[in-house]
Amino acid sequence: MLRTALRNVFAHKARLLMTMLAVLLGVAFVSGTLVFTSTISDAFHKSSEKGYANVDVSIRQDGGDAPEGRDSAPPLSQRTLDRAGELSGAESATGVVSGFAALSDKDGKLVGDGFSTQGANYYAGRDGKGSDQRYPMKDGAAPRAPGQIALDAKTAERTGYQVGDTVRMSVNGPVRKEKITGIFTTDDGSVAAGGTLVLFDNATAQKLFAKPGEYTEIQLKAEPGVSQATLKERAEKILPSDAEAVTGKKLADEQSKSIESSMSSMKTSLLAFAGIALFVGIFIIANTFTMLVAQRTKELALLRAVGAGRRQVTRSVLIEALVVGAVAGLAGMAAGVGIGAGLRALVGKMGTMPDGPLVIEPSTVAISLAVGVVITVLAAWLPARRAAKIPPVAAMGSVHAPATTRSLIVRNVIGALLSAAGAVLVLMATGMGDGAKAPMALGAGLLLIGVFVLTPLLSRPLIAAAAPVLRLFNVSGKLARQNAVRNPRRTAATASALMVGLTLITGLTVIAGSVQKAVDKMATDSLKADYTVSMANFTPLSPQVEKELARSEQVTATSPLRNARAEIGGDTEYLTGVNGSTIDQLTSLDFTAGGWSGISGGKQIVVDSDMAKAQGWKPGSRFQVTYEDGEKAWLSVAGIYRGNEMIHGILVDNKAVTPHLEKVADMQVLAKTKDGASDQVKKTLEKQLGNNPAVLVQDKKDISEAIAQMINILLNMLYGLLAMAVIVAVLGVINTLAMSVFERGQEIGMLRAIGLDRRGVKRMVRLESLVISLFGGVLGIGLGVFFGWAAGELIADSLDTYTLVLPWGRMGVFLALAALVGVLAALWPARRAARLNMLAAIKTD
Repeated sequence: MLRTALRNVFAHKARLLMTMLAVLLGVAFVSGTLVFTSTISDAFHKSSEKGYANVDVSIRQDGGDAPEGRDSAPPLSQRTLDRAGELSGAESATGVVSGFAALSDKDGKLVGDGFSTQGANYYAGRDGKGSDQRYPMKDGAAPRAPGQIALDAKTAERTGYQVGDTVRMSVNGPVRKEKITGIFTTDDGSVAAGGTLVLFDNATAQKLFAKPGEYTEIQLKAEPGVSQATLKERAEKILPSDAEAVTGKKLADEQSKSIESSMSSMKTSLLAFAGIALFVGIFIIANTFTMLVAQRTKELALLRAVGAGRRQVTRSVLIEALVVGAVAGLAGMAAGVGIGAGLRALVGKMGTMPDGPLVIEPSTVAISLAVGVVITVLAAWLPARRAAKIPPVAAMGSVHAPATTRSLIVRNVIGALLSAAGAVLVLMATGMGDGAKAPMALGAGLLLIGVFVLTPLLSRPLIAAAAPVLRLFNVSGKLARQNAVRNPRRTAATASALMVGLTLITGLTVIAGSVQKAVDKMATDSLKADYTVSMANFTPLSPQVEKELARSEQVTATSPLRNARAEIGGDTEYLTGVNGSTIDQLTSLDFTAGGWSGISGGKQIVVDSDMAKAQGWKPGSRFQVTYEDGEKAWLSVAGIYRGNEMIHGILVDNKAVTPHLEKVADMQVLAKTKDGASDQVKKTLEKQLGNNPAVLVQDKKDISEAIAQMINILLNMLYGLLAMAVIVAVLGVINTLAMSVFERGQEIGMLRAIGLDRRGVKRMVRLESLVISLFGGVLGIGLGVFFGWAAGELIADSLDTYTLVLPWGRMGVFLALAALVGVLAALWPARRAARLNMLAAIKTD
């Protein structure tokens, strides 16, 4: 039986090649993803180790609870740094302070991502004459005074800056002009990942990111012969409260894991592509082995007649699947290495990861082979069982026993039960609120499986609906419809491959379009302000920005939004400070009771309805608040409004909260202009703020587009997933049509003999392919719309402006894409059918 199985593998090369391609694609993406992520992990880990090569122990804040009145634990003092430098076994001690610093390129645009543009201190020792071993200068000298900076070499190369250039930058709002005195090299993992690092002199960095004489970290280098563990033990004896000592190795591991975590979404997306490709590939593999079994009906029956048992026949088919899976797994592994190398080169050119070799873990090879073999063998198991059930008497003829009516009834009952259970769960989940995610996911899975099981039943009425159109093609159209429903199981399996991809992409397109519409409506309904101004990385903004805006002749009203922590009734809450005299000109809140009247005095608040209900407040209710500096005051409720994602919580005049803040900073500034929102007005405001690279000036359209951009990035990734599903689905339709042509060889010969020309035969096969593909497309789009609506009902609970939006245009494109799949997939089978020799076909047994 082993020789028989191997012989059959080589006897059906074309069929098995398509199956191998389906498996290969899925395995290639799995192995490529694993190779790429292993390479990234290794590169960043080694880079982090280099970056902390001169750090054996770090003294840092431990992240514990801050004392009352402070947002964070106390920074480390100069005294702690001096004591650390005097430790036995410590060769040197370096004070570190860092924070956000936005750098402008020569065109005035922000360099890099706002979240990875950092500033830090160049620590040259207490006398100012030493050197900081963390940042060796490649060119020029280290910054020694205010107005001077050093720039990392990678950023200098990207921007074209050189020593002596003056750059524009910002830390918390106002624009600073700094002169580049040096360009340094660093193995800092954030810089290797595409970030930017700017160094200031020690005193300037402390003023910008902490307070004079304070540090956020102290790094110790051990003397030769002193281990990191030993030095850490000695450092723990001088730790101030709320500080901890950690080894350099732990720091390197933490940074490496942090960067890997930030890129985990890419890994998840790539693995999702692979999973969908493998899932769709199962249908193709099952179809292929069904076809091979049908071609070998007489052969398998003869084997049974001469003594082969059912288990031997099943084993024969599974051995074929094992060989195909192993070969496809090896080929997919090789292709995956190529994909990993390509992604590595692409990301390397973008400058978002450090240099490093391509890493192929033994586990990657094992997983790739296991995936290829397991998927193929599982998909071939049912055809193998069917092959074993062929009775020996079938050797007397050429007809394979068709599926019984009883088996289809059982299948339809199971499918109906699964679909009904799934639909009920999904509908129930739409009204369950916060705990609905798990039931919704379970229901969606059951419904998708149920529809797949029911597709043979659904194929007849849906394909019959196309009959009026197919009649336009005369005999070819009629035959195409009959052929499409001749073997409903095979037609259903083929259509399901396309259905899965279209269900996912249609559902997410519906959700994305609806969320985008909701955001647009929210911005329009809740804001009268023409512009919002914030930091590029959405960190606190300097109050100076609001003052600069107020000086502009174009601006008629402004209000900073200022967060303040407070205690109300023993619970920690956050107040949002506003300009009480202008806030009604800048917002359009839906008040259910009361209003803004009286808020400008600093003694009254407005609050969203959810918090008011939780606290039992009504207009006129008074309550005591304890500010972060410990001061207490009484406030009363002036109005209650419906909150949303943009504006919610407690709003109070800044007069009430600003005196109690340790450091005054704004999260956002709202501005209204006399000429409204326009490109010219936006340029005027940006110029008023010094064309600051760190500050974002956005109108309502910009806010909506920023959210739309994030949504579109996700959708584009999913469209890539759809493309993968389409490629695999094309192979599936080709397989089904090839099998159909094989089974109907004698019939096609008879049609040719009685007058159907080659063009008519081609048209018949193409129309059959088109009908099957559109069947899968209609099912996928229908399910996608249903899932999109159901998920939207959950989103609507937290997004009041959410309404269902059906993307008719895109759904039309998806349906056209399904039709294109049918046309392309039919090219080879139609050509093959038209070339059949009619006499030879008629004589075929």
